[in-house]
Amino acid sequence: MILARFRRSSQARTIHALYGAIVAQARSPAFYADYGVPDTVEGRFDLIVLHLVLLLRRLGRQEEVGRGLGQALPGQALLGQELFDRFCRDLDANLREMGVGDLAVPKRMQAFAEAFYGRQAAYLAALEAADQRVFEKALARNIFAAGDDAGSAQLARYGRAAVTGLDAQDNGALMRGEVVFPSPEAYVQERT
Repeated sequence: MILARFRRSSQARTIHALYGAIVAQARSPAFYADYGVPDTVEGRFDLIVLHLVLLLRRLGRQEEVGRGLGQALPGQALLGQELFDRFCRDLDANLREMGVGDLAVPKRMQAFAEAFYGRQAAYLAALEAADQRVFEKALARNIFAAGDDAGSAQLARYGRAAVTGLDAQDNGALMRGEVVFPSPEAYVQERT
C-alpha cells in the first residue's frame, strides 16, 4: 500500500515535469518572433499540441518496442495517457480562468479534443510521409496564416529535429520526467 502511494507520487512528478517542459518549450519567444507563429491563445495551443504530439509519439514508439520484445514497460503505457490527461486538465483550468462558464466548458473541451486528435493524426502521418513537404503543409494548415510558407518550413525542420532528438533520449530519463527539446533558435532562417 505504501509503495503504491510512492509510485503514484513519482508518476505525478514525472507528468508534471514532462508537461512543464512542453509548455515551457511552446512559450519560447523564437516561435512567435522568428517563426511567425501567431502570438494568440490559438497559436500557443497549437504549439503545445505539436510538442505534446511529438512526445506522445516517442512514448508510444517505446511502448511498441517493448511489446515486440515481450517486455513489460512498467508505467510507460500509462505515461502517455496521464500526460494527455494533464493537458486536458490544463485546458479546462485555462478556460475557466478566461471566464468561460461551466455550461460552455464541456463544449469547448470537445472542440479542443477534436482539434488535438485531428492535428495528431495529420502530424504523425506527415512525419511518416516520404515527401517532407507534407509535414510543412500540415503545420501551415493548422498553425500559420495562409501563405506563410517560410514559417511552416522552419517549424517543420524544427519538428523533425525534435523527433530525432526525442528518439535518441534515454527511456529512464523520460520516465523520470527529463525531456530535452531542441533550441528553436537553431532552426531560424532569415525570413523574406
